[in-house]
Amino acid sequence: MQRNPNIQDDLSELDRIHFLHPTSSIQQQQQHGPAFIFTRGEGIHLYDLSGKKMIDGMSSLWNVNIGHGRQELGKVAKEQMSTLAFSSNFATFSNEPAIRLAKKLADISPGDLQSTFFTSGGSEANDTAYKLARHYWILKGQPNRKKIISRTKSYHGVAIGATSATGLKPFRDFTNSLAPDFLHVNYHSSNSLRELIEKEGPDTIAAFISEPVQGAGGVHLAPLNYFKEVKKLCEEYDILFITDEVITGFGRTGTYFGIEHDKVVPDMMCFAKGVTSGYAQLGGVMLSKKIHKVFTDMSTGTLLHGYTYSGHPMACAVALKNIEIIESECLIENTKRIGKELLDGLKLLQKNHAVIGEVRGKGLMGAIEFDHTVTASPIAPLIVNEAVKRGLICRSVVFDGQDTLVMAPPLIITKEELYHILDILDDCIHAVKETM
Repeated sequence: MQRNPNIQDDLSELDRIHFLHPTSSIQQQQQHGPAFIFTRGEGIHLYDLSGKKMIDGMSSLWNVNIGHGRQELGKVAKEQMSTLAFSSNFATFSNEPAIRLAKKLADISPGDLQSTFFTSGGSEANDTAYKLARHYWILKGQPNRKKIISRTKSYHGVAIGATSATGLKPFRDFTNSLAPDFLHVNYHSSNSLRELIEKEGPDTIAAFISEPVQGAGGVHLAPLNYFKEVKKLCEEYDILFITDEVITGFGRTGTYFGIEHDKVVPDMMCFAKGVTSGYAQLGGVMLSKKIHKVFTDMSTGTLLHGYTYSGHPMACAVALKNIEIIESECLIENTKRIGKELLDGLKLLQKNHAVIGEVRGKGLMGAIEFDHTVTASPIAPLIVNEAVKRGLICRSVVFDGQDTLVMAPPLIITKEELYHILDILDDCIHAVKETM
């Protein structure tokens, strides 16, 4: 249903004046207003104020795993808010949804990950992991172990610690005062990790953190056996291994968590996004039995870390229903099946377009990297713009000299809907090539 154009004009003007958008061009917002003002979502689609229908090819921010418009989650949220909308979990206070979600997470997570510290989102989860890792070593009598190693091309969020860990330089250049003791290592080389550990001294390093698949950095998959080699190095040097599953968790790669593909169990695991499919703000850090035991056995005072909304009852109730839907609708199995179709479709595009240098993907995460020897300047942003004209939202990555288009549709997507996306991309690449 279309609305009065004056309403859109009024909202656009209010947006320009009052709404400072995250990760957006301020100049573009000021000149043109918001690109879309969305009012409704259904399945894999979003609808804006003018009634335009868009395919959400990114699951918004890699997070709307079960799709838009799921009234089941709204019903659960209403029921929980009507009984206990919020209560603090400080000072050992608790609530039933948080307890039950923590138990469910232990049931579905790899290995002996058994306890959860809840946050409001991914950046908080990663910052929490760094603090808990450093506190772990303080309890163990090794306070000099405080350095955190991450990979180049990684993205771990935008809180000050998360920004410092992020391996995409433009995010670090945004601020002039990064947190100390963060190091970055080549994203594809376990040997370079060993070299850095030896250079810095193992007794100065608290933890190594990595995404199982680097999402915002361009959907980069690690080489075969990389994580087994990394885990072995961490065990050899007694360094904690943290996985950042903020994007890759809750079915996105075709397993519950991305690291399961490598049959490796981390010491800590960060999550957010898909835990509620974006219907409520929630994240967390899971601790292995070993790490949890050190905290319970060796702590003598208060754990002086926590967020107001840690273990928020409504958010946890929504998460439980979201996980129930993922399981009852076999969305992880659907991701495996449609993910293979996605990768095959990207390979066909590569065969048909010489401008494509590489395609890659795992589950419902896919990337098209364009060949710099064929294109004089990045074309991924141009293709994204063409896709918007045709009703598809996807994303370009031009950090670190990349020219990449990425996509991550909701896990509910059908084969027919996927083929429609691929047809749109084919048409967009043709359109951009004609202008070259």
